[in-house]
Amino acid sequence: MLEKPWRTVQWKAEKRKELIDTIRSYKPPVTTVPQVRVLLVGPVGAGKSSFFNSVNSVFRGHVTSQASAGSSATSLTTKFRSYFVKEGRDGKPLPVVLCDTMGLEEVTGAGLDVDDVVSIINGHVPDRYQFNPSTAIQKNTPGFIKSAELKDRIHCVAFVMDACKVKIMSAKLEEKLTTIRKKINLIGVPQLVLLTKVDEACELVASDVSSVYKSKFIEGKMQEVGARLGIPVCCIVPVRNYNNELELDCNTDILLLSAVIQMLRLADNYFDDVGCDEKYD
Repeated sequence: MLEKPWRTVQWKAEKRKELIDTIRSYKPPVTTVPQVRVLLVGPVGAGKSSFFNSVNSVFRGHVTSQASAGSSATSLTTKFRSYFVKEGRDGKPLPVVLCDTMGLEEVTGAGLDVDDVVSIINGHVPDRYQFNPSTAIQKNTPGFIKSAELKDRIHCVAFVMDACKVKIMSAKLEEKLTTIRKKINLIGVPQLVLLTKVDEACELVASDVSSVYKSKFIEGKMQEVGARLGIPVCCIVPVRNYNNELELDCNTDILLLSAVIQMLRLADNYFDDVGCDEKYD
């Protein structure tokens, strides 16, 4: 364990409230965009659906499981889903939408297709679209959104990576992630990495979530995943999803909320680059 944390975080209930208030009051700088749309991309079982469930839990006030999540050799998510985070059971939607995708697989013709990622980012894929791993969505596919607006597009991409599996990530999967990264870079959408399951990867974090930035092991994992994906460590955030608990934990919430804040900041950068009201064919 490091003596001093390599990132400074206030692990207090007041900080948790501050983060919640910041997210609650956020407004995209473009008037035609009501909510930031964040695309979650990652291997099967990395924790994409669990991340939405966990963030949603924070704002619901208790642990929820709206999106299908769990352990499986193949993706439990087979449809494209745009999940609205709501404040409380009957509360209004918050200004961030988490878009869940089918998991990536190293085998060609299985899992999320790279071309589907591009179509999603450009706003052409409708909610609840059923993925076809062998064929990407086409312009003549039923439901294809031909005249997508800025509000329909993806404003930030989060690569969801399992801290326990970074070391054993196959060359084929790494190649697929690199290909996706290059295509997203060409489109100009900012990206970050959510490093999940940090508590399962490190005993120190398992016993105390607030020790995450004192863990040399987690710091090493963040550097490793950054090097493999070509993403700077400043754009990598560790998170712990809710899986077994029934009640919330303040420190876990702070990590989750901090990740959402980073997404909103990167989306702001995207809007600065794009300018204002624009249509995409």
